[in-house]
Parts: sequence; structure tokens; C-alpha cells
Amino acid sequence: MKRLLIQSVPLTVIAMALFTKWWMVIPVDGSNTSMSGFPFPFIADGWHTSLSYQIFITEFLADFFTQLLLWTLILFLTHKYLFDVKIPKVLNSIIWGLAIIISGLAIFIGSMPNQIIQLKRDWEIQTVLNSGYQFIWEDQPRQ
Repeated sequence: MKRLLIQSVPLTVIAMALFTKWWMVIPVDGSNTSMSGFPFPFIADGWHTSLSYQIFITEFLADFFTQLLLWTLILFLTHKYLFDVKIPKVLNSIIWGLAIIISGLAIFIGSMPNQIIQLKRDWEIQTVLNSGYQFIWEDQPRQ
């Protein structure tokens, strides 16, 4: 079980980077804001300057542990009922390398001085205008 949990960590990081859900929302006393994260929105457009983000730690950790549980459950059920999950060392190295690169880029973007990092979102969502799922290579529709 411990091996499956360790193997699901890089899959979680890669899945969080490649697949997400987006929301176009109207915050209380605010203008249209784009948010993303799956299953909870943990990143939003910054309001103080362009090309900045608001990053919410609690929602991010909830997303991370939810997806980690999902990937661990998938690997466990595959291992128990279908076949033994053994990832070759070369593929394992590629997966871990990709996860480290993605994590490094996320830390680099998050450490820029324009980003606002908060423990929890301090504003409420009044209305959800639109939402959808997207892969990282797809354009997000703006309205």
C-alpha cells in the first residue's frame, strides 16, 4: 500500500497540471473573475495587477489530497482486482521527472512578488456565470 501511495504522488501532480475545471464567477462587490481548480477552485485572477493570481492554500490542499486519494484508490483497485501494478524504472523516472518539473514551475510562478497567497479565500462568490472542464492545452472561453 505504501508503494502505491508513493506512486500516486507524481500522478496527482501531473493530473492537477493537465486537467482542471474553470469557473467564471462574480464575487460579492467585485467584477468577473476567472477561477480554476478541481474539485475546488484554488486559484483566481489577481485583482491588483494583470497577470497575477490569487492562490488559496486550504482549497489547494483539499484538491491535492482529494486527487491523491483518487489516484491511490485507482492504483489499489487495479493492483487488487486486475493486475499487479509495476511501473518500469525508466517510466517511473520520466513520471517523477515530469512531476518535479511541474512542481518547480508552479513554485516559481507562486513565488513571484505579484501573486497573492492566502490561507483561505476571504471573499464570497455571488454568482457562477459559467463553468467547464479543460486540459492545459485548450483555450479557456471568456465571456
